[in-house]
Amino acid sequence: MSVFLQPIFTQTVGSGGASTITFNNIPQTYTDLMIKMSVRSSGAGPMDAYMWFQDGTGKSNYSFTNLQGDGGGGGIECYRASNTGQMSPYTSQGTDASSNAFGSVEIYIPNYTSSNYKQVVSENTTENNGSTVRTTLAAGLWRSTSAITQINFNLAYGFVQYSTFSLYGVLRQGI
Repeated sequence: MSVFLQPIFTQTVGSGGASTITFNNIPQTYTDLMIKMSVRSSGAGPMDAYMWFQDGTGKSNYSFTNLQGDGGGGGIECYRASNTGQMSPYTSQGTDASSNAFGSVEIYIPNYTSSNYKQVVSENTTENNGSTVRTTLAAGLWRSTSAITQINFNLAYGFVQYSTFSLYGVLRQGI
């Protein structure tokens, strides 16, 4: 099986920061989606960040499970949420980290156009110049039969300048 990544959209946060990043009008011509991000919060962190699709945050049709490991001696945490209005598939580096330290995030959404519920798998790492490292693995579910046409991301304190969000379409061939 061959896999091809096709760039769809990239957004880089400007000098004023941004509270929400949105990818609209996602083409329905791929098999899966992949999102790669380099993010930093304008508040002290690391902190949980949120994602939801076109139905908005008012519905309670999201579930997620996060497993976080803290290399600074904080141990491992696992938490789960069901029937929420959004999911929290990653954490963001905050202003208390070394300057210019951004968290690295990768999110994979298989079969985003299917009429089945949508799965989300993500991994990310935040680090503070080697003194604190937090790794998060997450799995989420959007209980909707609609195809994904919009993806939204936000943080309570917003994203700082140079946070970057890239959306890719995945084409699987030879299955």
